[in-house]
Amino acid sequence: MKLKSILLAVIVPMLALVLLADPGHAQRERGFDDKEIRIGQWGPQTGPAAPWGAVARGSKLVFDMVNERGGIHGRKIRYFIRDDQYNPSQTMAGVRELVDRRDIFAFVGGVGTAPGMAVKDYLKQNEIIWIGVCSGAEAFQGNPWQWNMWPSYFDDGSLLAKFAVENKGYKKIALFYQNDDWGMDAMKGINRRLKEHNMELVAAVPVEPIERDLSSQIARLQASGAEAVIGIVAPTQAAIALRTAVSVGYQPQWLHSYNLCDFALMNHITDGLWAREGVITSAFTDDPNVDTPLMNSYREAIKKYAPEERWGIFYMAGIVVAEPMVHALEQVGPNLSQEALKNALNNITDFKGIGPRITWSADNHRPPRELQIWQCGPNGETIVVQDWIENELPME
Repeated sequence: MKLKSILLAVIVPMLALVLLADPGHAQRERGFDDKEIRIGQWGPQTGPAAPWGAVARGSKLVFDMVNERGGIHGRKIRYFIRDDQYNPSQTMAGVRELVDRRDIFAFVGGVGTAPGMAVKDYLKQNEIIWIGVCSGAEAFQGNPWQWNMWPSYFDDGSLLAKFAVENKGYKKIALFYQNDDWGMDAMKGINRRLKEHNMELVAAVPVEPIERDLSSQIARLQASGAEAVIGIVAPTQAAIALRTAVSVGYQPQWLHSYNLCDFALMNHITDGLWAREGVITSAFTDDPNVDTPLMNSYREAIKKYAPEERWGIFYMAGIVVAEPMVHALEQVGPNLSQEALKNALNNITDFKGIGPRITWSADNHRPPRELQIWQCGPNGETIVVQDWIENELPME
């Protein structure tokens, strides 16, 4: 017994010294090793919101291009996508699995306000780096582990109203909005902009996401005499509203949120009305058909890595959220760590991919405040009617 005690007294301290002397053991961080960096994203690959699932697949294109050229400082990116069907409970299940079982280093993107809200506190508590979310809701601000990309809905509404008043000269503007944080945040921006011009909305008409008969809402908009209607609604409601309005002879200028700037999709589901009515939207990327070296490289890459995908806005959105991650990882150099990546993200200045220009700092992870304004051409093509413009009005 005495010999056993002596051995324990000698071996335990020696073991502790060995562990302390092993920097790989003592300093191991989650999510990467000498060969790979593990990055995750969720998105609706199936279910009613499946068209938005292209976002997660667009990010994969960026990482495939990175891996083809040898990775980042010798590390390949191992990328995981989890299908949450736009269901917040499934978002949480997928994120937990990726963190606990797949040892994820960081997340990019993630579609939707409700799914993002379901996991934001969990990711913050676990100190997981997150570049996203694909939502402009104000509720995502203030997380030291999250760097935001999506222009706020306040800015979206404000810039749509600015274009309607200053560029088009409309005097009677109405709002058709989804009755939730998305619609309410955009309404604040619209009202703030109109106040600058001593104007008010002639009508603000809400719609619930599950509503399909919108005849009463269209009747209210028509009765208001609005020359232009700003729409902050999902694709289904936008399509139904446009069809209903045309059927009763009401044809205002429709201006919609950047969530509806996929003209090919919207023109298809409205049987060509989107183009015929010349719908205007805000937009958070460069023109998908612009002739620049960077955009051309992505269009060529999709032919190689994802020929089954349609080159469109939602796919491009996945590229937009992945670009800052790659840029920051390249800036870090070979000595990767969580802290090093945070510092690189906090020092991104005037970075421009195919989305808006980004500047972040340690005390400012807010998204860029600039958008473009597009109009759907007669053949469904994108016409850029306002280049990148930043919202100069202060947040309320």
